[in-house]
Amino acid sequence: MNSAVLGGEQMQAAVVTGPGVVAIEHHSLPVPQAGQVRIRLEGCGVCASNLGPWAGPEWMKFPTEPGGLGHEGWGIIDAVGPQVTGFAPGDRVAALSYHSYATHDIAEAGAVVRLPAELAGVPFPGEPLGCAMNIFKRCEIEKGQTVAIVGIGFLGALLTQLAVGAGARVIAIGRRPFALELAARLGAAETILMHDHWQIIEQVKQSTDGKFCDRVIEAVGKQWPLDLAAELTRERGRLIVAGYHQDGPRQVNMQMWNWRGFDVINAHERDPQTYVQGIRDAIAAIVDGRLDPAPLYTHAYSLAELDTALNATRDRPDGFMKALVLYP
Repeated sequence: MNSAVLGGEQMQAAVVTGPGVVAIEHHSLPVPQAGQVRIRLEGCGVCASNLGPWAGPEWMKFPTEPGGLGHEGWGIIDAVGPQVTGFAPGDRVAALSYHSYATHDIAEAGAVVRLPAELAGVPFPGEPLGCAMNIFKRCEIEKGQTVAIVGIGFLGALLTQLAVGAGARVIAIGRRPFALELAARLGAAETILMHDHWQIIEQVKQSTDGKFCDRVIEAVGKQWPLDLAAELTRERGRLIVAGYHQDGPRQVNMQMWNWRGFDVINAHERDPQTYVQGIRDAIAAIVDGRLDPAPLYTHAYSLAELDTALNATRDRPDGFMKALVLYP
């Protein structure tokens, strides 16, 4: 964590020691430096981006740093470093920090967002919630548009809620009947099982009178869903790439992309302050009722069960949408 340590006080942290293997270790508490806060974490969401490192590819180095891979934490500030203003011990916050598979983590004060009283006791994995808000903003969805969402995991379900709330007609496309049933409950006008490429294209073509979709959000991160999403985007529409593509290069049909003349948006952000603003936007959306992630937190685990949580995120058993690791 690149911080000094305070002797005597301990925290628990998960360390991935090899492909699919986790150890829980005790370490001295890190001390926040200038401009930093320390957070006693209540929990951390499990992100699908962890699955590449978890599988142990050639580029991965083991063991991980204590708490490493965890980046969806929330909790209560228990110490602040010098030159920190606006935060104090006792503040409940969400943060962009990167060692959150642990009972404590350090975050830069500029990467911390205070959680309001309305969210007291409510789990708040800020990073993915903020990511959903930022993606939604980049979509520029308007009332009356037809929006296809390819991939109904946690992100796709959040975007379904937001798009429906904006007045769009949503077509939800996913490979799990459970997820499609959930999308329908969230307001999707049509659900399509992701099984046959050309049948899906034909079904969407028929349901849009041959025009296809104003907006298509690819939220899987694989080649086939990206190909499918492009086919479903109308002329001069907008294709939004929201899936996390981490397993190698992609190929695209530039002839078709050129012919249809649609806009392509890579909705991934790199600016930390954009992420932080997304977290603020997610707080506002949940407080005013535009977004309700609570039904999507389907599985909860202890820190000692992190390996089980990661395996469930990989295998997606029936009824699975999002795993949280909760700390006592």
